[in-house]
Amino acid sequence: MTEPDAGARFTEMYASCHEQVYAYAVSRAGRHLADDVVGETFLVAWRRLSTVPETPLPWLLVTARNVMHGRYRDEVRQASLAAELRAWAEEADADVADGVTERAAVLAALARLSENDRELLTLVAWQGLSNREAAHVVGCSVATFFVRLHRARKRLEAAMEDAPTTFDLKEFSR
Repeated sequence: MTEPDAGARFTEMYASCHEQVYAYAVSRAGRHLADDVVGETFLVAWRRLSTVPETPLPWLLVTARNVMHGRYRDEVRQASLAAELRAWAEEADADVADGVTERAAVLAALARLSENDRELLTLVAWQGLSNREAAHVVGCSVATFFVRLHRARKRLEAAMEDAPTTFDLKEFSR
C-alpha cells in the first residue's frame, strides 16, 4: 500500500469508526480514560494498518479492549465504570421525562451487573455489533457468546424487576 493510499484508508477508517470506538471506551473505562484508550487504539491501527481487516470495527474494538486490559487492572476499571453508571443513573433520576426514568432504570440495573455481563449486553445493544462480531471481541465462539448473552439478559431482567419501567429487552437481541 502506498503512503497516500495508507493515509486515505486510515482517515476513512478513523472517520467511520471513531465514534463507536470512543463509545466502547467510555462504556468500559469511563469518560476520563476514553480519549487515551481511543488514541492508543488508533495509534496501533496506524502502525499495523496493513493487518487491519477490510471491516475494521471489530478489530478496533479488540484492540481497544487489549489496550484497556494492558493499562488497567480489572478491579480499578470496574469500580470506575460502576461509579460512572451510578452517576448517570442519579443524573437521570432528577429529570421528570418518562424516557429519562427508563434510562435511569436501565443504567441502574446495568451498574448492578458484573463487568462481563455489561460488556456482552453493550457490545450488541450500544455498539451495534452482530453476535459473531461481539463474540470475536470478547474472544469466544459464537455459541459460547449466545449462552453468555442469554444469561446476561436474564440477570439484567432480574436486576430490573425492582424498577418500574417499560423498557423492552428486545433491543439487546439484535
